[in-house]
Amino acid sequence: MRVSMSDAAALARAPARMGVHLVDGGAEAAVFSSNADEVFLCVFDAQGGQETRWRLKGRDGDVFHGFVPGVAAGARYGLRASGPYAPEQGHWFDVSKLLVDPYATRIDRPYALAPEFSRRGAETAGFAPRCVIEPEAAPLARLAPQRPRLIYEMSVRTFSKRNPDVPEALRGTLAGLAHPASVAHLTALGVSHVELMPITAWMTERHLVPLGLENVWGYNPVGFMALDPRLAPGGLEDLRAAVQALHAAGIAVLLDVVFNHTAEGDEHGPTLSLRGLDNAVYYRHVRGEPGAFVNDTGCGNTLACDRAPVVRLLMDSMRHFVERAGIDGFRFDLAPIMGRSDDGFSPEAPLLTAMRQDPVLSQTLLIAEPWDVGPGGYQLGAFPAPFLEWNDRWRDDVRRFWRGDAGMLGALATRLSGSQDVFGPSRRRPSTSVDFIAAHDGFTLRDLVSWTHKRNEPNGEQNRDGTNENYSWNNGAEGPGDEAVEARRTRDVRALMATLMLSSGSPMLTAGDEFGRTQHGDNNAYCQDNEMTWLDWEKADRDLARYFGGLVRLRATLVPWGADAHLTGAAQDGAPFPDATWLTPDGHRMTPADWNEGDALVLVRAGPASERVLLAVNRSQAARALALPAARPGCAWGLALDSAHGRVGDGAGAFDGVLPPRAVLAFVERSSG
Repeated sequence: MRVSMSDAAALARAPARMGVHLVDGGAEAAVFSSNADEVFLCVFDAQGGQETRWRLKGRDGDVFHGFVPGVAAGARYGLRASGPYAPEQGHWFDVSKLLVDPYATRIDRPYALAPEFSRRGAETAGFAPRCVIEPEAAPLARLAPQRPRLIYEMSVRTFSKRNPDVPEALRGTLAGLAHPASVAHLTALGVSHVELMPITAWMTERHLVPLGLENVWGYNPVGFMALDPRLAPGGLEDLRAAVQALHAAGIAVLLDVVFNHTAEGDEHGPTLSLRGLDNAVYYRHVRGEPGAFVNDTGCGNTLACDRAPVVRLLMDSMRHFVERAGIDGFRFDLAPIMGRSDDGFSPEAPLLTAMRQDPVLSQTLLIAEPWDVGPGGYQLGAFPAPFLEWNDRWRDDVRRFWRGDAGMLGALATRLSGSQDVFGPSRRRPSTSVDFIAAHDGFTLRDLVSWTHKRNEPNGEQNRDGTNENYSWNNGAEGPGDEAVEARRTRDVRALMATLMLSSGSPMLTAGDEFGRTQHGDNNAYCQDNEMTWLDWEKADRDLARYFGGLVRLRATLVPWGADAHLTGAAQDGAPFPDATWLTPDGHRMTPADWNEGDALVLVRAGPASERVLLAVNRSQAARALALPAARPGCAWGLALDSAHGRVGDGAGAFDGVLPPRAVLAFVERSSG
């Protein structure tokens, strides 16, 4: 049934807000489309079957709008748009497609792929989720901004799915994250920020469906505000409750958002939302070929983030989560897309500029993944302040050093010091660098020291997917090893953890790496919604987790790390010692030969009031004698970390003059009185 708005409603100006919102007596609707002929708001009865179509008769420029009487909270709806169907011109209008409102804040079911979504003229009301109209949530406060002590990247689903301390009904959801057992684990580790992998509604890629596989990571979104019902059956209230529980523990919450593509994919993909509303505007197309999608994401399509309607949608999405759910910041997947126009990447691009000047968003933590597969897609160091950036140079150099690659001491020193080569030219601090050994994509930390080659056969692509260059090593056996092999792996993991926490950047760890999670050599497990990715809490290495938590606490006590300044090798502000001194284990200044050929080094860092910390790193298989520099009068060097034996803090033990093999030691100069 089709019902037009009254003439009075049509003459009213478009609402200030986009989407569908409750007002006195009903709901206001505002939908962008530059190229549609008509847009309909489709309201469904309580059972979800009977549909009433309201034509949005009002139009201001490219915004269709109108008022629907009698609509109340909980009403289910969708959109339809009619217009030219001319894919070769970039237009995919098809009024038979029920579309999800890009401004919807809740949907009533997860997305499930159906062939009707991709077939012209095929009705999709029986397959598409319904949007749910909700009253606007009250504002929720954020935590005061803070420099990250430890960013903890996690998939909400895989984090608690197998945790026996979380009630079964809550496992794998935001409510499971909010459970006291989950919060207690994060608190014990010393987490300051959790970074939630995508939680807005996503759809499994079409090539996975015949294989019986499902996307579990969420990097294939349909909308940018509605949460996935599998993670948040209660909608936004579930996120608000999780944020409040984490905030009560002093933990900030970041959302990993995918503002680069959608699940509508390429020309063979489904019509779910943006494609049916105005494909030509929302997506980027090959210059001179309006029917050809630009694929700078490797996912079939690319959002046109330099166009005003897209900028507004993404900005409104972020403000929604900050203001209504208390979100403290965002990590941006494939972030160069956000700064790219038809002419390439620019740090002054419209969306990046809008975020930087916004009085709300500019005060949140903003983290860029600074690469994509498009032209000029590697932009590490190019994002403007206040953005932090994932630093793959740190990841690769640290891996290569510990793997044993030649000539890596200088690179290690640069990474320990805050990657000044990357961020110094733009006058950005060491904390700009998000340092990580492993992330959601790639080997887990344990697999990094257990496999030299990926084993991605379970993903159904004959091991062709995932990166081939992991800079990994196996400690003597590929995959599961004997007791001696596993002991060597644990030693290497502890050394890598120490390197992470004693570098100058903002450290990040992926959930489960603290207790030895494995994906059995799969370095691209995005489609393994099963025990491969669900954290195995029963087999968790609790000693390793306690050791890592000790590292986090140790770092927080080290005064030189509080300066957040690049090391210069000179005394700063009248301090009695240089901020950094590089030595060989026997106590001599490093020579070019030492840098080029050595396996070990010592860094002495000094704070502004003479506080000194000494790090000693040895990647070789042999122990080395370690000579400590003379302590200041009335002071002594105390061992604070021995990664070889898993000791940290007050329990690190006494120093016997030996730098163990495959180890990191840390000493703090303290008063001996």
